[in-house]
Amino acid sequence: MNFLEELRQLDPNEPGSWPGVVQAFALFILLVAIIVAGYFLDWSDQLVELQDVRTQEATLKDTYLVKKRSAVNLPALRQQLEDIEQSLSALLKQLPDKSEMEALLVDINQAGLGRGLQFELFKPAENETINEFYAELPVSVRVTGGYHDIGAFASDVAQLPRIVTLNDISITRGEEDDLILDTIAKTFRYLDEDEGVNLDGGNGS
Repeated sequence: MNFLEELRQLDPNEPGSWPGVVQAFALFILLVAIIVAGYFLDWSDQLVELQDVRTQEATLKDTYLVKKRSAVNLPALRQQLEDIEQSLSALLKQLPDKSEMEALLVDINQAGLGRGLQFELFKPAENETINEFYAELPVSVRVTGGYHDIGAFASDVAQLPRIVTLNDISITRGEEDDLILDTIAKTFRYLDEDEGVNLDGGNGS
């Protein structure tokens, strides 16, 4: 009670006359108030800004590492790109142009006749399927012949200098010992310069 009475009697205008314990306690309270006020008025924004800077720093470090790896691997990537371009060029050379398609169809026909097969159907589709940089022409084929002759025909088609694939193959027994091969032979050609493809996938004019 005496201590509380002393507190009531303290003169706020003369803190220098306060007892030492009271002065120490008052300084402590003042220090806490300054810290709290500083946090809410200034430090909190600085802490948020510091966190943002640290986040940006981490992002920049990741970006730097990615670019560094890319720079280190640049010669290998360039070589890989060159290899891909050479492979694409080699594949394109296996695609005939529009003027060579008729000769390719003759080659397919001759491959069958050369093996002694009898053609019952050899019908190119009326319309080609236009893709990004090449056109695809399916040809309905039905041939009759011996087992080994049909196998040799398929091998000859695969070895043509131009790309031809046999699809939807069906083999049934015909008269006597002959077999009937039904298949779709797909031939491909690259598009001429005046046959560009629009971005929406349609044919160019």
